[in-house]
Amino acid sequence: MNFLEKYKKEFEEYDKQDHDFIDDDMIWAQLNKWENPSREDVRRVLKKAEQCVRLEPEETAILIQNKDKTTIQEMYELAHQLKEEVYGDRIVFFAPLYISDECANNCLYCGFRASNKEMHRKTLTMDEIEQEVRIMIEEGQKRTILVYGESPATNIDFICESIKKVYSVKTEHGEIRRANINCAPLTVDELKRLKEVGIGTYQVFQETYHHDTYRKLHPQGTIKGHYRWRLYSMDRAQQAGVDDNGIGVLFGLYDWRFEVMGLLYHTIHLEETFNGVGPHTISFPRITPATGTPYSEHPEYAVSDEDFKKLVAILRLSVPYTGLICTARESEHVRREVIPFGVSQIDAGTRIGVGAYARSKRANQLPDMEQFSIGDSRSLDNVVKEICDMNSIPSFCTACYRAGRTGEHFMKVAKSKFVYNFCIPNAIFTLKEYLLDYASEETRQKGEEVLKNHVEKFRGEPVYDIILEKLSRIEKGERDLRL
Repeated sequence: MNFLEKYKKEFEEYDKQDHDFIDDDMIWAQLNKWENPSREDVRRVLKKAEQCVRLEPEETAILIQNKDKTTIQEMYELAHQLKEEVYGDRIVFFAPLYISDECANNCLYCGFRASNKEMHRKTLTMDEIEQEVRIMIEEGQKRTILVYGESPATNIDFICESIKKVYSVKTEHGEIRRANINCAPLTVDELKRLKEVGIGTYQVFQETYHHDTYRKLHPQGTIKGHYRWRLYSMDRAQQAGVDDNGIGVLFGLYDWRFEVMGLLYHTIHLEETFNGVGPHTISFPRITPATGTPYSEHPEYAVSDEDFKKLVAILRLSVPYTGLICTARESEHVRREVIPFGVSQIDAGTRIGVGAYARSKRANQLPDMEQFSIGDSRSLDNVVKEICDMNSIPSFCTACYRAGRTGEHFMKVAKSKFVYNFCIPNAIFTLKEYLLDYASEETRQKGEEVLKNHVEKFRGEPVYDIILEKLSRIEKGERDLRL
């Protein structure tokens, strides 16, 4: 059975549907209806958003179409406020680990596409995965997302074996405590196997929700060419019990306004179908240049920095309880600008070439093995220091996954804003570990001041003594303490 035949039956099931939950005409009708919203219209939506509830599509359309500088600034301020209310001022850190750049698809914008003859193809062996993970741990990483091309070389057996290998690696300074997965859409049975090996978030990006654009950029005859197979990947994940999901769009493939609406409609579909459980995270990378990929050099719908800031704030306002990931595709300047508008996760110390952690200290050093170019190639230590300078607290926490606070449980906690009671103490513990085990002297000094300020915020609360007791234990050599 070849790669496509394996999924033929499932493809046919989706083809039988006369429509899916993305209605292109309806989305444009909503955007066009609110082409020039008044300040009163915008403030009416912001009043609702203050309640930390998901917005409806027409309400989000009003924010998208708002061009008034005064109320755009109000949008930014409220987005920052909501992020602080739900997640506190902590920023979660992770780093991607690219396992393979072999791919059977031929996406026009992607450096990994099968027709790209300038790309050096490589799938890591288990020994090479161990080498990469050891380096990541010694740099201070505790969370990773494993990235695979869509290829027979990286089937479900290989993926499960590689996850087990990542978790098996232990060093003097610890281990990777949670591995999230970015791979091809899978069947329910395959997803059940991922759950068994203990993955964190299962992440699949639709890339673009616009049907015609999707068909143009993803040639037929490949798995990626089947829009609905990809669109319903999170439905299958939920059915398999993989209840911690991440969705996203590659901005620049189509009009950013439509794509934000698509992300919202995807969230609504999941919440309505699975008892209120929407995506745990939403990612919003912009397309960046890739070796041998002309499309990536001049994307038709390139998103300006100003529009990028706006769409990040709109996502936070529209789905206030969902994590927002700003990747290292963005420059350090842009990330510094948008983090206050609702970002809750970032990667740092990132290298995306297959085998790149062992071969280079920075990103963009192996262009024939990298899917795209990185905008922020600073070390993990430098970015941790900057987050401290921003008076936020860096976090390497993985407690929710391991305590079972995922899916419906997580959504109930996040929507009620009580996640603050878990996230900030756990951020304190993991930052203390980082400062003791990995940080430069300058970062250590800045980090200790951040720790002091954040611990003091809990003075007088029942958890205060628990925080002090666990910090003392960490200083004496214990690790991986959490609430």
